[in-house]
Amino acid sequence: MSQEIMSQEIFNFTKSSDVSGWMVVDDIVMGGRSSGFFQLDKDGYGMFTGEVSLENNGGFSSVRYDFNSMQTNGYKKITIRLLGDGKEYQFRIKNKASDYVSFVKSFETTGEWEEIEIELNEMYPSFRGRLLDQPNFSFDSFESISFLIGNNKQENFHLLIDSIYLK
Repeated sequence: MSQEIMSQEIFNFTKSSDVSGWMVVDDIVMGGRSSGFFQLDKDGYGMFTGEVSLENNGGFSSVRYDFNSMQTNGYKKITIRLLGDGKEYQFRIKNKASDYVSFVKSFETTGEWEEIEIELNEMYPSFRGRLLDQPNFSFDSFESISFLIGNNKQENFHLLIDSIYLK
């Protein structure tokens, strides 16, 4: 008898998805010159594209989605189906959308469609790119997710996101 894996949808992109709640946050907030864009592409995937610039002490672009608190009890990981460009990205969550601390896990993309699995308890606390001396994510809920690129180099980026699930 097979055991069905319990999962909860965080966001599943389709041609009719409302992506107005997804917000780009670039290093412009601190004087940088990076420029990210987020929209649905013609196939209904979330498309995060742009350019990271190191000018004016910049160096990152991110896209963030806040939502009503989602319980993590009974779940151990987040799975993301995506198509990257071979670059490294960070997936970030916040216990409360208003928190300064993000819990972060970096992942490499292959240039092919793939499913990225991120263990909740492996997500480390960070603020403005600095590792904090606090425990890894151990809360029973979260209400914000984001994708960030900031590889300490000037580069264009292109990330397609199909779905994000809590499992």
